[in-house]
Amino acid sequence: MRSSTVLSRRDLDFLLHEWLQVETLIKRPRYAEHSRETFDAVLDLAEEIATEHFAPHNRTADENEPRMVDGKVVLIPEVAAALKVFTEAGLMAGEFDEAYGGMQLPHTVGQAVFAWFKAANVGTSSYPFLTMANARLLLTHGSEEQKRTYVGPMVEGRWFGTMALSEPQAGSSLADITTRAEPQDDGTYRLTGNKMWISAGDHELTENIVHLVLAKIPGGPAGVKGISLFVVPKFLVDDDGSLGERNDVVLAGLNHKMGYRGTTNTLLNFGEGVHTPGGRAGAVGYLVGEPHRGLTYMFHMMNEARIGVGMGATVLGYTGFLHALEYAKTRTQGRPAAAKDPAAAPVRIIEHPDVRRMLLAAKSYAEGGLALGLYCARLVDEEQTAEDAADRARAHLLLDTLTPIAKAWPSQWGPVADDLAIQVHGGYGYTRDYPVEQFYRDNRLNPIHEGTNGIQALDLLGRKVVAQGGEGLRLLVEAIRATTARAAGTGWSDFAADLDAAVERLAAVTATLWGTGDAELALANASAYLEAAGHLVVAWLWLEQALATGTATSDFHEGKRVAARYFHRWELPKVHVQFDLLESLDRTVLDTAESWL
Repeated sequence: MRSSTVLSRRDLDFLLHEWLQVETLIKRPRYAEHSRETFDAVLDLAEEIATEHFAPHNRTADENEPRMVDGKVVLIPEVAAALKVFTEAGLMAGEFDEAYGGMQLPHTVGQAVFAWFKAANVGTSSYPFLTMANARLLLTHGSEEQKRTYVGPMVEGRWFGTMALSEPQAGSSLADITTRAEPQDDGTYRLTGNKMWISAGDHELTENIVHLVLAKIPGGPAGVKGISLFVVPKFLVDDDGSLGERNDVVLAGLNHKMGYRGTTNTLLNFGEGVHTPGGRAGAVGYLVGEPHRGLTYMFHMMNEARIGVGMGATVLGYTGFLHALEYAKTRTQGRPAAAKDPAAAPVRIIEHPDVRRMLLAAKSYAEGGLALGLYCARLVDEEQTAEDAADRARAHLLLDTLTPIAKAWPSQWGPVADDLAIQVHGGYGYTRDYPVEQFYRDNRLNPIHEGTNGIQALDLLGRKVVAQGGEGLRLLVEAIRATTARAAGTGWSDFAADLDAAVERLAAVTATLWGTGDAELALANASAYLEAAGHLVVAWLWLEQALATGTATSDFHEGKRVAARYFHRWELPKVHVQFDLLESLDRTVLDTAESWL
């Protein structure tokens, strides 16, 4: 059977079964109806649908962006057709409770399933991705009425969901949002304001769109402490679940980005007065949870989305690598350096050492990122279903610490894998004759999705590693040292020793940065800290994968080992340059005057 250029099923099997051993989860009540066979069956289904219904229109959607015609979004028909197959197969419901028609899949398996769709067509897959996150937020923080009204139709795929945070004047600074929510006598709210960069914010793919909107109730606290969260449906919903009046939510325009072109990206106006439910202007909204706790609730969705963005960046890099690998095995050009006969036939470019270097680098980023994403997904399963409360708490804190890395590291290095894939293709890689240039453009959006990488750096250094007296960092160090201890005395002892040295420096650098008492100086270097910590974490997961290969001698397992060696020798040493910079408490960036730039 020809290997897929979308994603590697063999690698997913290795990560899920040989490394993470997800079948052990079936001992827990929530997953008791499952088995290795059911996990494999849904992965088979995902690969089939992603390959046959999502991948074929990836380029078509890129070349035919959403258009706004008479106030409505027009998409190519293949998008709706693919999503219909996806939802009718029950894949939207995969991880949800049986009470909502779900399969109750472990999150680890669910992430592996959805990886196929992000790799095949990240634009089309954005619609269910956001919808599933929206539904999970409401299940966690919504009222029983909100769950009953909105979650079922979203899980069925009849309605899709969004999250509406940013505003034109505020960008990532949510403290500065101005959308207002005026309380009404009937317990609802009327929202007025504008939201920008709302992915999947409008379309005709489903009967309804459920917006989760951040807004401020007049009289509330200033800044982020005054933000509340509201459900604002495109169409109001009657008591019997049928659709009622059109809500006062209007599509004001479409943004056209360099990638993700199949996903509508919108400017939405709330309360413009174009539609007047009940005879008055203002979009009808329903408060989620308590007033002024909206950002806390939204972070439930944002954190899930951040890990999901990291997975998307990983698999876009992964599919780029697989396309480059296939090309390098078939394209002939040049001769080996030692060849003396100019009349000799050209060789396949994979025979050139520098091409193998690029492929090894891309492989190490793609497979390392996939391990990171699935490891975090396994932590979600531990957080939610571990029998012991202490184990659940530990998983929660470790996941919280890793989340900015799980988003930012793949968002930085996934595009590098695609950049290398373009280079392997040579001149053809820079044309539209091959898909790798689109993978790069799509992937280049991920460093800004769900909080820029700079914001993730501030989150990691400014919050996560110092939270609870540094307990999250301590847990991470403990987990890494448990792996290096297992590697001692094996063929991977050198890797383990180098990783131990890097971990020791991470802890020391963290203390140095915060020991100054100067938060501005510490955080001015946050991006270098994030990069070093991310590379260290992925090095750890490469050592984990190397150990999981055991004594197997297949080409696949040898490939894992050589990628682990590459990351150890070529990538892990980079962290020490960044640690040197951080230890010096360099003030160059902080002291640079605006007029000097």
